[in-house]
Amino acid sequence: MDQNRRAWLALPCLLPCALGLSAFKGRAAAVAPIRIALIEALSGAFANAGEAVFRNLLWATERVNQRGGVRVAGVLRPLQLLRHDSKGTAEEALALLRGALDERISFIAQGNSSATAAVLLDALDKHNAREPQRRALLLNYSAVDPALTNERCSYWHFRFDAHADMRLAALTDVLRDDRRVRRVYLIGQDYSFGQQVARSARGLIAAKRPDIEIVGDELHPVGRVKDFLPYAAKIKASGAQAVLTGNWGNDLTLLVKALRDVGSEARLYTFYGNALGAPAAMGEAGVGRVLAVAEWHPNVGGPASEAYYGAYRRRFPDPREDYVHVRMAVLVEMLAAAIERAGSTEAAAVAQALEGARFDGRMAGMAGLTLHPATMRAADHQLQQPLVVSVMDKAGAPGVPHDVEGSGYGFRTVRSDDAAALAQTPRCLMVRPE
Repeated sequence: MDQNRRAWLALPCLLPCALGLSAFKGRAAAVAPIRIALIEALSGAFANAGEAVFRNLLWATERVNQRGGVRVAGVLRPLQLLRHDSKGTAEEALALLRGALDERISFIAQGNSSATAAVLLDALDKHNAREPQRRALLLNYSAVDPALTNERCSYWHFRFDAHADMRLAALTDVLRDDRRVRRVYLIGQDYSFGQQVARSARGLIAAKRPDIEIVGDELHPVGRVKDFLPYAAKIKASGAQAVLTGNWGNDLTLLVKALRDVGSEARLYTFYGNALGAPAAMGEAGVGRVLAVAEWHPNVGGPASEAYYGAYRRRFPDPREDYVHVRMAVLVEMLAAAIERAGSTEAAAVAQALEGARFDGRMAGMAGLTLHPATMRAADHQLQQPLVVSVMDKAGAPGVPHDVEGSGYGFRTVRSDDAAALAQTPRCLMVRPE
């Protein structure tokens, strides 16, 4: 990335009106910011998902900066979020990582694509071993292949999302209790994450509901299918009463739309069906039929949830920008706290401070309200947090005070699991630096 383009991308993160640096009262320019390099698809098929990530991380950094920033060695320093567009390719993401490391950025944020996360993590492990004087951490907010904190775990990687098997455990508990379902169709994206979802779903369904028949198990290219009608037609012809998918971004929206267009009445058990156009694409046909699993959603209820969501909507009032991820705020809050405990931005010191760290759920600007307590498990660097399964309903229905993206439809909680109920035995053999 050339110097002019890099400076242009950094500009919104330095302006007080954009990142809430007014708390520094003109001192921000004299204080070195703590830089976080976001490497994400901000153009192409999954740009909407990447921009949603950027807004959430941006808002979280703004809120930390509004309270004064991060205290390091007695000095308050602002957080600075830098945008790096990977265009949805692992090759571009890897080039951007190298550029960020050359600039001595200690914190890399990425998540949309487990395959990309694996490539970045491999490169980062090698870099940190080769150049210990400028090591960095990978902060993962949504790459959920379980292997990343199990067989491929790394001291330099921390995951702030529940991994796929944890999400599936919650989702299939709801499926287990839906006695109307006898036939299930599995469909997903053909890469590590989609393959893992299919494998785990088969095992969990067999264990929890051996009477269910899996009538289809299909993988499709990631981000390249423009017409899902042939897939939807097969799903309908199979007689499936439920579809389970880990699809995300445009692949999910197009699948949901195609199922509506062919008149499928199957329930959709999804990881990400609660936004990015999916509810609007399904419309009335999705009421009572589209389920999603997440760490939180706007209709969870309670003063903390209402305050958090209300503040987000005031910051981003455009309905098209209404996709809120509490886990991304948790990432920023836990990173800021770890830097303060370490008294340093050096990667190994911050990693040590993050291991076993507990987040009490109090966000910046929340006046002491507790929203989402979580713990970063030291054994595998996998965040332990609650999950909620919700179902689509009309806004205004009981339990649905808020809609999604101005669609007129929102989500109502059907099941909540605390972190202990979702904890899984780690398979990580962590190698820590000497």
